[in-house]
Amino acid sequence: MATLLYISLVLLAFFSLTDGGSVGVNYGRLGGDLPSAFKVAKLLKSQGIDRVRMFDTDPAVLKSMSGTGIKLTVTIPNELLYAASRRQSFAYAWVRQNVVAYYPNTQIESIAIGNEVFVFPKINATRFLIPAMKNIHQALVYYKLDSVIKLSSPIAYSALQNSYPSSSGSFKPELIEPVLKPMFEFLRETGSYLMVNAYPFFAYRSNSDVIALDYALFRENPGVVDPNNGVRYFSLFDAQIDALFAAMTALKYDDIPLVVTETGWPSKGDKNETGASLENAAAYNGNLIKRVLTGGGTPLRPQANLTVFLFALFNENKKGGPGSERNYGLFYPNMVKVYNIPFTVEDLKNFRGEIPPVRGGGSSDPVKRGGNGSGRSWCVAKDVGKDKLQSGLDYACGEGRADCRAIQPGAKCYDPNTLEAHASFAFNSYYQKMGRAASACDFDGAAYVITEQPSTFSFKLLACLISKRVK
Repeated sequence: MATLLYISLVLLAFFSLTDGGSVGVNYGRLGGDLPSAFKVAKLLKSQGIDRVRMFDTDPAVLKSMSGTGIKLTVTIPNELLYAASRRQSFAYAWVRQNVVAYYPNTQIESIAIGNEVFVFPKINATRFLIPAMKNIHQALVYYKLDSVIKLSSPIAYSALQNSYPSSSGSFKPELIEPVLKPMFEFLRETGSYLMVNAYPFFAYRSNSDVIALDYALFRENPGVVDPNNGVRYFSLFDAQIDALFAAMTALKYDDIPLVVTETGWPSKGDKNETGASLENAAAYNGNLIKRVLTGGGTPLRPQANLTVFLFALFNENKKGGPGSERNYGLFYPNMVKVYNIPFTVEDLKNFRGEIPPVRGGGSSDPVKRGGNGSGRSWCVAKDVGKDKLQSGLDYACGEGRADCRAIQPGAKCYDPNTLEAHASFAFNSYYQKMGRAASACDFDGAAYVITEQPSTFSFKLLACLISKRVK
């Protein structure tokens, strides 16, 4: 999410786990009715939050966190990168005034150098990023803090040139040599990690005709198979993260850890913002928390527990853009929850959400399933006349390479021996083979998706169709 850093403060709170990953929440300050920093500190403590990330170095927030034991990540905003890159003296002064002055009572543990720098062409800070990172690091070395405070810079997911399938993930060519490789070298040398902002909601909002909602919300679904490596993905989130891992591996930086610094789902949006709802926000955030806290990585990095930050702590009524931008909050400004989701391992005991397997066979980009989200759907023939049905049947069993052996003479699904029954079997075989993509059930208007077993079908035909459904 492209955030105007000079008017926004975002705090990210981690909920630590011994055996699982970490989940955080962004605390934006673009609201006219938000509680004071000291009240927010109490809220964070009451929720068991022990890590916070700021998008600036607001003194009120830094003071409110003093003595709380909450670990902070502070940020030097994009508009200061020019000065930080050009003058080492500026970097020394910035670190002295914004880090040394508060440390260690306020437990600053890392510094973010800008945010989504590539997204802001008006500021045009991309060429200043690497020099700024090096100068700030040199200041930390001077103050003997380089071993305890890490540096990184969050990138937008749009830095990827390609994200589908996940195994083909790649960065935009124009970013690789000037900024990404130098940044990865810096992260490797300093033992730091890449920060990235990833929003499955954005992908679903723009492509709801081809992305299954269940797949985007971590709900039960049959998974999507990456055609390159056969890996099966059960969530759009995992698929997006693995596309980043693949892009890093392609540049030979697969040893650098990754942290998701922003992700979330809005509880409300404009009429054209498909998927923005209270129910979906609760499902995405709740299931994501469960998925992260229960441990395990992605299919491409199964042993690496995830660190994820939810956006956002509060609804912020002064943010611009579409309606969703003002409705990402987990809490209202009065600190009452917008919806009830778990934040800790203890909370998970009473959580009724669902989470599919993390790995299995799977793909990097979601394909929409036909049906009602229950995972039950079939593709069957319409009553459109013999010519269209025969043409569709020939395609499915021919070029479409559907498995039509069961409807050959003498085979188990040959009866009922009618064109409609054979076409339904062939159409459904192709549909299931293609991962139940909506576009895979058309056949020039000869087919349609059903989500309930039709009473007009014979018992044997139903059994044959069900046997071909993706498990």
